[in-house]
Amino acid sequence: LPVIMSTGMATQNEVSQALTALELAGMPRSMVTVLHCTTEYPCAMTDVNLNAMLTIRDKLDVKVGYSDHTLGIEVAIAAVALGATVIEKHFTIDKGMEGNDHKVSLLPSEFKEMVKQIREVEDAMGQASERLITQGEMINRETLAKSLVINRQLIRGDLITREMIEIKSPGQ
Repeated sequence: LPVIMSTGMATQNEVSQALTALELAGMPRSMVTVLHCTTEYPCAMTDVNLNAMLTIRDKLDVKVGYSDHTLGIEVAIAAVALGATVIEKHFTIDKGMEGNDHKVSLLPSEFKEMVKQIREVEDAMGQASERLITQGEMINRETLAKSLVINRQLIRGDLITREMIEIKSPGQ
């Protein structure tokens, strides 16, 4: 079965050692997702350090995720935009209940909104790694694209000046 390993309160070296122990026990690295985590309740934005998640991914060659103890949903959404494939976020029915987790947890409606926004970010990330023209852009090119045109007759050898250039639409 896949393993999800949190890094809360661990150094980069300890995370690497834990990953090595899993591999020695027969767990392929491809089956491990390492969650970047700052174990503070709540975690201050200045302590989140989402770039550490990217360092874990790049240095350890693993899938990454984020275990979120911040207030709100924006950091979890940002983590997905950076490549997190797993988000851990606590939820509760009452933020006033006893225990550290409840005050940083989401109510069911908030959790639902976080998942909705994560799905929207995943859609927005797209599949292509290169810039492609969308179907909507192809339609808009007909009316929104511009052309640079010369506003007078040219004779071979004429020097083109700014006054001779006009912008016209459509861009054909």
